[in-house]
Amino acid sequence: MWELVQANKRKSVGLIIVMGVTLILLGFIFGSAYHPESGGMVGIFIAFILWAILFLVTYSSGSKILLAVSGAKEVTKDVHPQLYNVVEEMKIASGHPHMPKVYIIDTPAPNAFATGLKPNNTAVAVTAGLLTKLNRDELQGVIAHEMAHIVNRDVLFMTVSGIMLGVIVLLSQVFVRSMFFGGIGGRHSRSKDAGQAQIVFLVIAIVFAILAPIAAQLLYFAISRTREYLADASAVRFTRYPEGLASALHKISRSSDEIKSANKVTAPMYIANPLKKKGRKLSDLTSTHPPISERIKILRSIGRSADFTSYQNAFNQVSGKETKIIPQSGLKDATPIDIRGASGLPFVGETKKQVQRNVGDLVMQLNDYSFINCPCGVKLKVPPAYKNKKVFCPRCKRQHSS
Repeated sequence: MWELVQANKRKSVGLIIVMGVTLILLGFIFGSAYHPESGGMVGIFIAFILWAILFLVTYSSGSKILLAVSGAKEVTKDVHPQLYNVVEEMKIASGHPHMPKVYIIDTPAPNAFATGLKPNNTAVAVTAGLLTKLNRDELQGVIAHEMAHIVNRDVLFMTVSGIMLGVIVLLSQVFVRSMFFGGIGGRHSRSKDAGQAQIVFLVIAIVFAILAPIAAQLLYFAISRTREYLADASAVRFTRYPEGLASALHKISRSSDEIKSANKVTAPMYIANPLKKKGRKLSDLTSTHPPISERIKILRSIGRSADFTSYQNAFNQVSGKETKIIPQSGLKDATPIDIRGASGLPFVGETKKQVQRNVGDLVMQLNDYSFINCPCGVKLKVPPAYKNKKVFCPRCKRQHSS
């Protein structure tokens, strides 16, 4: 799969160039709309500076920004050994030399994503809802999918494109909104010709402000959908249990919860569309992901082997297309990989109530809650903003120090 990694690196460089040209073009058009005589060059200069800053910020802190925007909290092996062990297992199965950092997002919506610009500095983030709803086999399937994005270097492309696209959308929104506050319409040039030119540039700027982000997003979404299929195929190879990922996707698709911290830029990074509510259908053109029902059918149509050829054949059968999802190097190795049976292991507890309680306590711990175990058996959970030095047990009324 080496050519896929190289292709992702080339596409990342190409995307940076394309996004940079788009930003500069936006700067010229928007600047000309403000002042047709000299505004274009000023706009280019500002856009170039913005692109340079964006480039440096993306490569130095891109992953940190996306994790912070998502509200992700880092966990260690001591805090959550089961989750850490699953990530470690899939890291070994994938052959990746570096252990990703592990994060949890406090939301009931089941989902996950991976990010990272360098192989030795990557991260996997899962939601609290994912931990409460999945068993160990299903969680392995999801983590394996995210490890595939890391191994295939999809995360490099997705992180760069997410940051770049976000700035283009932001710049366009700033321009459009400035019109409503008289930022452009109130500026008039002294000459008649310059005034006409300003009107022309203004019309072009409005059209470009609307179409540029849409075109960039459509390209971004199309590329994201293709990568999801390949990550599913790789996950099957890592776990040797396609039903684990298929069952996880089924549970994720049944959730009606949205991830409030997700947006149109970060949505393609998740294993399933975090913005899609139950009962809402997005068109194939604007969806960030392939139809989840189709992904499940493909996984459940795989025969007795977990190799890439089996996934490609299942994809062709279910989709009715001959689109090549797997690179040629992956199809050359047709060595059968036996599919294993289900482990039947639960996750984070023996009962559903225990699972929800354990995950809830973990999220509170990550958000700096303190815990007090009362002799009567009640566990008191004190929020970080609690200022009173005295805490009373609601059952036995015993006093504790916060």
